[in-house]
Amino acid sequence: MARLIPLIVIAVSVYFWIKARRGAKAGPASGGGVSKGEVAKAAAALGLVPPEQLDTERVIPVVPEHAAARDAVRAGDWEAGAAFVAGAGRDWWERTRRITWLADEAVKDDAWLQAWRAARPDDPAAAAVHANALVYLAWEMRGDNRASHTSQEQFASFHRVLAEAREAFPRAQELAGDDPSPFIGELALAMGLGFPHERVEELWAEIEKRDPYHLSAHTSAMQYWCAKWRGSHELMHDFARRAAAKGRPGQLLTLLPLYAYFEQETHESDLKPQTFYGRPEVVAATDAALADVTAATQLLDRRDPRILQVRHLLAWMLFWQDRYVEAMEQYREVDGHIGCVPWNYSSDPKDRYVNTRDYTAAQYLKATRA
Repeated sequence: MARLIPLIVIAVSVYFWIKARRGAKAGPASGGGVSKGEVAKAAAALGLVPPEQLDTERVIPVVPEHAAARDAVRAGDWEAGAAFVAGAGRDWWERTRRITWLADEAVKDDAWLQAWRAARPDDPAAAAVHANALVYLAWEMRGDNRASHTSQEQFASFHRVLAEAREAFPRAQELAGDDPSPFIGELALAMGLGFPHERVEELWAEIEKRDPYHLSAHTSAMQYWCAKWRGSHELMHDFARRAAAKGRPGQLLTLLPLYAYFEQETHESDLKPQTFYGRPEVVAATDAALADVTAATQLLDRRDPRILQVRHLLAWMLFWQDRYVEAMEQYREVDGHIGCVPWNYSSDPKDRYVNTRDYTAAQYLKATRA
């Protein structure tokens, strides 16, 4: 099951919202003066990853340190999990990523987490993992189906476990100190239980006080403000613009306007992607994100999931803007691991990715060999 949590892209530190995406728009399989045969050959000519080798679960290969922590807690070694979180230090984005990674593991088997909490009842990391895991478990119990195809028993379990999470977050936040992670985690609960706007504003103030530039916090909060959850297009775009405006070069908050435009286009089935993404304000937002990524590569490893998260959306935007040379640069950087937006909003992420990438590759070869 696909999950949008920071360890995957981070993006994102929300567990469940991508599940609602079915039948989203994809790009053209051919056209624009490029034959199907040319499209098929172009990717191979550029050495791109074959479709059967694409990873639809992650945006980077599993980090060895993360894999070791996962294997340790699965074997019951909660102390390894505690050390794993502690290893993030005061890098709040990384700490959030590690907490959500462990919370996802706890959904499968929480015996190690129970032992951790029993041994260290006041451990802030254990409390945060526990609260997040309850939210993830609730959505696991609810399942992927629309409300009309979800049983009353599933809904009852869903709301029962979310109520437990609502009780767990205050304790995690009490122990958190400067760590924003349990406040960020509660944003997913806010969506599930429909917190009023005033309550989310209070929650956001606590997050901003601790880390005003936390990328995963912003992508999670923007989900709350979008039309499919508890807000509207207007509220979503306002939040995204304010986020981008406050960010310094390289902090990648320019992702938020791109993400908001993508959300709107996905939500409104009558919009034509090529027309919508070609609007001047969308092109300007794309250019701002391109500059931001360039700045970020001077501050972070170029394979940092945050940079890759932006590159994936840039590839999508540039594709629809017919900017194939620039789009190809993004596809080359992200190729191989595609477990994120925009691909996972489709019922067939691999098809959406390959369709747009290979068409871009064919157009790129046309442009550069002309």
